[in-house]
Amino acid sequence: MLESSSVYLGRKKSLGSLELKSSGKVRDIYGLGEDRLVFVTSDRVSAFDVIMPAGIPHKGRVLTAIATHWFARTADLIPNHLISTDVDLIPGLSSLEREELSGRVMVIERCEPTSIEWVVRGYIAGSGWKEYQARGTICGIALPPGLSFCDKLPEPILTPTTKADLHDVPLSPREAREAVGHAVYDQLHRASLELFRRGTEVLAQQGILLADTKFEFGERNGRLILIDEALTPDSSRFWPAAEYAPGRDQPSYDKQILRNWLETLDWNKEAPGPELPADLVLRISKRYLEICEKITGSHPVGVAV
Repeated sequence: MLESSSVYLGRKKSLGSLELKSSGKVRDIYGLGEDRLVFVTSDRVSAFDVIMPAGIPHKGRVLTAIATHWFARTADLIPNHLISTDVDLIPGLSSLEREELSGRVMVIERCEPTSIEWVVRGYIAGSGWKEYQARGTICGIALPPGLSFCDKLPEPILTPTTKADLHDVPLSPREAREAVGHAVYDQLHRASLELFRRGTEVLAQQGILLADTKFEFGERNGRLILIDEALTPDSSRFWPAAEYAPGRDQPSYDKQILRNWLETLDWNKEAPGPELPADLVLRISKRYLEICEKITGSHPVGVAV
């Protein structure tokens, strides 16, 4: 069912006996003992770093299902923070709350996140295209002249950014090294590219191009681990391979539908975001469910369509 009543916007001060620790653009974080946290993924949707007033039905369940899928498929490359997706591990929930949270919960290890976001690009699009047009670079990395919009890059590149409450700022490789230290940068540079290659290879079997994606990492007991989410429609650009053609916008399986619609408005890309038409919300929801089925082979837990 895709009706708006299935939207979960979250930001509840408590869940059962757990207290809200922080709330981001999409996820709410609750404490669970000394060494665990609970991520609850809402249906909130953001674009240009602004949270929209309306949520997207089942989006949180899609993100949780896809992230869980990739954590399992990449654990041989780098460990991750996921312990369980069992909602019954949250103490004190009512039956209604368990139903509401089904498919949205990740119980994870506490860790110390790195201070930057690790963006890998295989194609030239988005903010990278704008910088390339102006300077022939992305994050200060020189690229061959004459590339077209959405062209495939000669090889994937790591283009980190800051983490900011408003707008993330691109970092050069030198700036990123200085931010996290040489040893951490070298290890996570390698891990980011390995994860991107794994995602590219697996998605290609489903007829999907991985244009770019964002990873986040943290440190736990002296080891670096993959955290947050991985290779989801919120952190990635997914393009249908059969419809790919450089030089134009690509059809997408992510929230590019929303970005494109917002670009038609006279909106300054500052909060508050505009109200979203019901038909647009429905189209985005169906797109999220479609990519979930393509990647994981099924619809997420708690969704009947």
